[in-house]
Amino acid sequence: RKTLTPMPATTISSNIASSSLDFKDIHGQQKTKRALEIAAAGNHNLLMSGPPGAGKTILAQTVPSILPPLLLEEALEITRIYSVAGLLTGEEPFVKDRPFRHPHHTSSYVSIIGGGAHPRPGEATLAHRGVLLLDELPEFDRRVIEALRQPLEERTITVARSRGVSTFPAQFILIAAMNPCPCGYFGDPRKDCLCSPGMLSKYRKKISGPLLDRIDLHIHTPAVEYEKLEKGEEEESSAKIREKVLAAREFQAKRFRGMGIQTNAEMGIRELKQFIILGDPHREILKRAHERYHLSARSYHRVLKLARTIADTEQSEKLLPDHISEALQYRPKEESGSMNIN
Repeated sequence: RKTLTPMPATTISSNIASSSLDFKDIHGQQKTKRALEIAAAGNHNLLMSGPPGAGKTILAQTVPSILPPLLLEEALEITRIYSVAGLLTGEEPFVKDRPFRHPHHTSSYVSIIGGGAHPRPGEATLAHRGVLLLDELPEFDRRVIEALRQPLEERTITVARSRGVSTFPAQFILIAAMNPCPCGYFGDPRKDCLCSPGMLSKYRKKISGPLLDRIDLHIHTPAVEYEKLEKGEEEESSAKIREKVLAAREFQAKRFRGMGIQTNAEMGIRELKQFIILGDPHREILKRAHERYHLSARSYHRVLKLARTIADTEQSEKLLPDHISEALQYRPKEESGSMNIN
């Protein structure tokens, strides 16, 4: 009897690496770049908050340049989705790049979530295995924002119609961006905020606590200082960041081999118990954070997943207290529905 050797995972050649957008051309914003690196490494969701002109959109649009190439299985999966959506052409019958979807905030519920008389995939499904960028997040329809809770938790979207129920895959990295208030300058040292307390409260209530709870990284993206723009110091390139992302992904692939998951963001409670060993120093940090931030059970588990990814970016099999401390820096200052971002 002959034993067949399994074929190794095959990647698809992509033009992502040669994208015209490169992190080396974006000056400053080291903290946000670090957060985006972690998001790409572990497939984590991220929310940027900052004033207009801080570079939130361009930073998000540069993320494809640091993502790993598609595996053959992923490419086939995405191609089937785009075929159902009628988005393939004779010239491009096969999807080779990770999707990057950037719908406008005026987009309808059906165009983003999916649906119709004959249910078709929406932007959330078209972003499967890639990135869904929602710029000006509070300006999206409230129904759209709340409907994202399902794919962020279950990585699928269910569309119910009178003719039946359709379930579409929707496993993507959500990158959301927003201003801190309607005028955009709340907390900005350079310019006074013109919003009343009522306007600020109404604006913040557009995004619910349960949705914020499902976002792993919350990062404040301030305006870039003139000195950083003028000096033009050399920044880390997308190619170098991508190398670190690929190394972290390989670390995860070895850890989860044969388990049906690829990244830390996909871990369930069982995997958390198996792969994250906590000692007294870790528990002390988490205890203080729980008392200060009122972490929900979901937030607690997401902090652990994020810490595991941070360790992976350093090629550390051992989870250190510093990794948990950094993960906690990406939580909102108040977990109970607040949108105050570190």
